[in-house]
Amino acid sequence: MALFDDVATLAKAAAASIDDVAGQAAKAGTKAAGVVIDDTAVTPRYLTDFSPARELPVVGRIALGSLKNKLLFLLPAALVLSLLLPQAITPLLMLGGAYLCYEGVEKVYEALFPHDAQAHEARLETVAIDAKTFEEQKVASAIKTDFILSAEIMAITLAAVPSDNFFTQAIILAVVAVGITVAVYGVVALIVKADDVGLVLARLSPASLAAAPLRVTGRALVQGMPYLLSGLGTIGTAAMIWVGGGIILHGLEAYGLGWPSHALHDAGAAVARAAPFAGAFLAWLAEAAGAGVAGIVIGLAAIPLTSRVLSPLWRRVKSQILRKRSA
Repeated sequence: MALFDDVATLAKAAAASIDDVAGQAAKAGTKAAGVVIDDTAVTPRYLTDFSPARELPVVGRIALGSLKNKLLFLLPAALVLSLLLPQAITPLLMLGGAYLCYEGVEKVYEALFPHDAQAHEARLETVAIDAKTFEEQKVASAIKTDFILSAEIMAITLAAVPSDNFFTQAIILAVVAVGITVAVYGVVALIVKADDVGLVLARLSPASLAAAPLRVTGRALVQGMPYLLSGLGTIGTAAMIWVGGGIILHGLEAYGLGWPSHALHDAGAAVARAAPFAGAFLAWLAEAAGAGVAGIVIGLAAIPLTSRVLSPLWRRVKSQILRKRSA
């Protein structure tokens, strides 16, 4: 009986611990919701040029890459850096933010100046991953972008979790990583396959009255999804720019340059006071617009830096590595 009592006590303690982990994971995931939404908006733009048969497999490949990013690289790195070198987290996040700005502005640059963008891509050809096919390049690009957004999610989660228990931190980070990945790519899969569902509904037999509204819904999905995907691609590009700009502006606060973030916050508060009926949304919109402007400036500076400095430097390093291997 004493043994059973001890087992019951341990079971209660374990249940309380699980509840605590679940509660902290939910709280931390909520704080990262803004970046999660951006991640959901960014990903569909990598899926707009695939055949319907390849959409779900590509989503699965990106989701698996995202999960590997979080569990195999970012989670251990976040824990190690928080223990040994916490001051390195901010500059690494800022570097990732600069990459997001570069990626987003490059897409805008490609849309506005396609010929110059092709020349820029040609100069960066040796920087590309070993991907040989269009699908591999798209997946690799999506996973790279996801890595930056996932790093921001894990950093926000780590900041929201108490640091008194290393193992609890690790478990909460893992729960958030898996939960967010399933949620984001589940929604992405639903979005990219909605037109196929619409096609099935549109082809329903008109034998029953219930089929009529379903056919109308199906036709609306088939006709509307290309516009939705195009809109999500635009939103995703904008999200990369404003998230990247926001990461850098918040990072500058750690180095005593907080006036840009404070100015954006004050501007958002002023907008909210001017229109109290939608104050929270308009405040967020004003701050996102300011972060977007900063992201555009950073991205414009990163394009020539990448093509004229980083790419030639990488080309030299790569050639030296290949010479050593051949020797």
